[in-house]
Amino acid sequence: MIKIRLLLFPGSLLLCLSFSCRINTMNDPWEKANAIIDQISIPVFQAQTYNIVDYGAKGDSTTLNTISINKAIHDCNQKGGGTVIVPPGIFLTGAIHLLSNVNLKLEKGSELRFSSNPSDYLPLVHTSWEGIECMNYSPLIYAYGKKNIAITGDGLLNGMASNAHWWPWCGSRSFGWQAGSPSQGNADARPLLDSFNLKRTPVVDRIMGEVHYLRPQFIQFNRCENILIENISLKNSPFWEIHPLMSKNITIRNVKVNSPGPNNDGCDPESCRNVLVENCNFNTGDDCIALKSGRNEDGRTNGMPIENVVVRNCNMENGHGGIVIGSEVSGGAKNIFVENCRMDSPHLDRAIRIKTNNNRGGIVDSIFIRNIEVGEVNEAVVKINCKYNPQEGSGNFPPVVSNVFISGISSSKSAYALFFEGLDNFQSIKNIYLKNCTFSGVNFPNRIENVTNLNLVNVKINKVNIRKEVLNSKINVTE
Repeated sequence: MIKIRLLLFPGSLLLCLSFSCRINTMNDPWEKANAIIDQISIPVFQAQTYNIVDYGAKGDSTTLNTISINKAIHDCNQKGGGTVIVPPGIFLTGAIHLLSNVNLKLEKGSELRFSSNPSDYLPLVHTSWEGIECMNYSPLIYAYGKKNIAITGDGLLNGMASNAHWWPWCGSRSFGWQAGSPSQGNADARPLLDSFNLKRTPVVDRIMGEVHYLRPQFIQFNRCENILIENISLKNSPFWEIHPLMSKNITIRNVKVNSPGPNNDGCDPESCRNVLVENCNFNTGDDCIALKSGRNEDGRTNGMPIENVVVRNCNMENGHGGIVIGSEVSGGAKNIFVENCRMDSPHLDRAIRIKTNNNRGGIVDSIFIRNIEVGEVNEAVVKINCKYNPQEGSGNFPPVVSNVFISGISSSKSAYALFFEGLDNFQSIKNIYLKNCTFSGVNFPNRIENVTNLNLVNVKINKVNIRKEVLNSKINVTE
């Protein structure tokens, strides 16, 4: 191993840039990515089809078809499975609950338009809201404990959320909230959830719903297995778009998400195992893809990391982050592979981001990212933040982010190239490797605080080798 030490200005520690043979001689980790994909079971369905029109559904945009659609799904399931067909037309509906061995297929020209009446998402179901389990409104499309389920086809899922419906509940004037109107903030929903979480209240007693104004997710498959979401388009979700929760063997591909609302994450696999997301396009009001594993006590008690995830060939437009791990990552994250994605928008804040804090904790390990083309992002191309949301206060669960390998990133415009913020007096960020990366159009020096074992090979910022540029940064890096 060859090390180059640069002594910085008085009062700082030594910057150690370790040109380690580890990057070049370790077994190719991308072989594991291929192995993960090979492990994922894609559901297979019987040939029988069940057209929702035959069950009384009307594609006239006004008839509420909830009963007809769910009756078709139930009949399909009872007869051994198959495909429930949504033909061309605009079908208004409330909550749809998928059952095992059912593929909900939207034919070209079809639209499932979801009711804006909250009562159409009752009774309450076992769900999770920002990493805390609870009983809340049913997600628009929901399944619990099912196997071999799918949503496919070329149709549109329209959540019908807007500044007039669902979005104002976030409590922001930017999304239609007005003084005196109901919101999750006025109902103290978050403090109540946090109290349930801290006290380990049984989930069946964590009643939210009608008086707490927590918006439902669009698609949530909770504790399910063998999942396929393919080709569909989604728009205007009340809350998170695609939320597999504590599930495994998940394939999400060729999906288009266009939803600029509050907390409108595009895809949030949470505490899941064996996940493939490929060839998708995200234009969102929050993170495009966010990998999660529960918040605080729920995440630590369940002990289910988000693991064995492959993201490839996706396009990210607007959002808070392109590929994000956290912030609800108390159960940890490991074996994450991201490659061949493009991210570009003045309204995309960051390309790659890991975020957590002393309350949420979590061990994030074995993250592999390569061949990412970044046009413009508003803040940082790569950001690792262990002091996220500092107003939560100081907890006793310091996170660890380690063994992050990034290669082949190119960017054209950003405020920062690298923004790493570790905890004071704790090795929360360590073993970070960047190789063959080129950052152009960078406006500010890197911000790198409390990082252990930062490894840089052929990394340039504004055509300058980072070993020179880094001297102008705020640095606290140790071996």
